[in-house]
Amino acid sequence: MTSETASGGLAVEVANLTRRYDSVTALDNVSLGVRRGEFFSLLGPSGCGKTTLLRIIGGFDQATSGEVRIHGRNVLGEPPYVRRTNMIFQQLALFPHLNVFDNVSFGLEMKGVGRPERKRRVEQMLALVRLEGLEARTVDQLSGGQRQRVAMARALVNDPDVLLLDEPLGALDLQLRLRMQEELRRLQQSLGSTFIFVTHDQGEAITMSDRIAVMNKGHVVQVGTPAEVYESPAQRFVAEFMGHANLIAGKVVAIDGRFGTLDAAAGRLDGRVVGDLAAGASGLLAVRYEKVDVAPASSAGLRGRVADIRYMGPTVRVEAQVAGDTVIRADLPTGQRAAAISVGDEVSMTWQRDSAVLLQG
Repeated sequence: MTSETASGGLAVEVANLTRRYDSVTALDNVSLGVRRGEFFSLLGPSGCGKTTLLRIIGGFDQATSGEVRIHGRNVLGEPPYVRRTNMIFQQLALFPHLNVFDNVSFGLEMKGVGRPERKRRVEQMLALVRLEGLEARTVDQLSGGQRQRVAMARALVNDPDVLLLDEPLGALDLQLRLRMQEELRRLQQSLGSTFIFVTHDQGEAITMSDRIAVMNKGHVVQVGTPAEVYESPAQRFVAEFMGHANLIAGKVVAIDGRFGTLDAAAGRLDGRVVGDLAAGASGLLAVRYEKVDVAPASSAGLRGRVADIRYMGPTVRVEAQVAGDTVIRADLPTGQRAAAISVGDEVSMTWQRDSAVLLQG
């Protein structure tokens, strides 16, 4: 048990967790901690193990080895209803033959809670998720967003210590999904509850989470705040998965405090050092598209020729071929500056030294 668990800081602690299905290893020695009252996201591509991890925490799947502790107690082997958790699945599994009130009160009724107390708690929860007055409606009379709120109310009315959410917004259209992201975050903050949220959507995780665990191939590869995993990716996978980034390979020729210098085909480039990196090692410079500026050709930065320009709504993506056949992309705000750039122009591509990250290659 970690000192944070002992002091009451962690709601959930996963230690050395492995899950194998015959010859397939879905989780490989995973360890992480989720703090009390935190909105914590498990983020990664399909098949990375995030849903398997969530199901093991909730008791819907069994680990091959390792531990899961909820408020310091090892819960592996306990059924879901003993764990003081509740889970919202991607398929909401609402009861179509029951109205809103009865869907939300179902768990309380199974626990033997009396009718007056059930009524009080259900009405309180429906008010919290903004469904007052819809108690008598059936599921098929509700919109997609209203069904999501019913599922949240049904899960939360039992007052779980930890709410587990398995991509519950995945089936919604974009605008409704954005509204429900705001609703979920508002709900979590008003309750002060611990939410563990599974998603493959980077923007969703960034906008909703206090912290994010990025997963890949059964491993947790980085845990941090949204700003940390976006601005300071710990490895190439995180740099690529968390957003568009220019990745420039080369050899590390110098380390000076926080910064290092990479010798690449395009020239010598500086960046913030992430992780253990020494001169002589293979390195990778990562700089996000929106951090790159484009200006008429000068002696500053990387000089190149514009090969492509794409309008993308709020931004314009400029692609330039620079020295050493390196391609650099920049996302510029739509406006006069972007409009002044044309295919074939000679330009200089620059960025602040702090904006580039130097990783192990």
